[in-house]
Amino acid sequence: MTKTWFITGASSGLGRIMTEKLLDRGDRVIGTARRTDALSDLANAHADRLHVVLLDLVDTAAVRTAIDRAFERAGRIDVVVSNAGYGLFGAGEELSDEQIDRQIATNLTGSIQLIRASLRHLRSQGGGRIVQVSSEGGQIAYPGFSLYHASKWGIEGFIEAVAQEVAPFAIDFIIVEPGPTGTNFGAALDRAEPSGIYEETPAGEVRRLIAGGAFVIRGDAASTVDAMIGAADSDHPPLRLALGSTAYENIRTALAKRLEALEAQRDIALSADRKKN
Repeated sequence: MTKTWFITGASSGLGRIMTEKLLDRGDRVIGTARRTDALSDLANAHADRLHVVLLDLVDTAAVRTAIDRAFERAGRIDVVVSNAGYGLFGAGEELSDEQIDRQIATNLTGSIQLIRASLRHLRSQGGGRIVQVSSEGGQIAYPGFSLYHASKWGIEGFIEAVAQEVAPFAIDFIIVEPGPTGTNFGAALDRAEPSGIYEETPAGEVRRLIAGGAFVIRGDAASTVDAMIGAADSDHPPLRLALGSTAYENIRTALAKRLEALEAQRDIALSADRKKN
């Protein structure tokens, strides 16, 4: 059955590949981009099934308008894909206030407002699905990516709560957690001005790995998108979808360590309860 999708950040990376694959199989896509010409080739080839919307997620009023108009135009949207975002690299101390504000406004607040704007429409049509592109960085952390992780851990916590709130309305979520994948993520990184203080620290080591192209990328972008579409098409998708061997291994290791640390604190945790009379 033909579906209609709303995809933010549809002009590059996973969003672009997803848009291409969905159009190729006959679906309809409303895709957002920050430049009107970014999707002109696809719009010309699929004029009847692709509608391009100019949108920057930091503009909350524009996000609400874009969602309202998209549902009005399509009548029904089956899947909302919150994909737009970018990476910010630098030790927490090195980042500027402007870089921090922009990262949170785009990756976290922008995604939150997109989801909030979509919910009433999804309720009105009797349900739907929201796919949030997060990262393995929503459950683990690399030195130098503190604000990026803050945005991803933040959006995952928001969704875990909201998913419970809207489940009675037949609205569900998929949080996609890819590991390092062959997209333009690295080339589009916003980078703090290095201070030199962190040169011989883990943050400095990661900076050198990125600069030297030594950061191992196992994930295949097309295969990642295929898995995302497959999950979105399924009747009962998981809340979280780790994609790529790096994400699977890193998240599994992190969860095991956290559980081990929690179990070691059991007696201390229980000692904080009120004492029974």
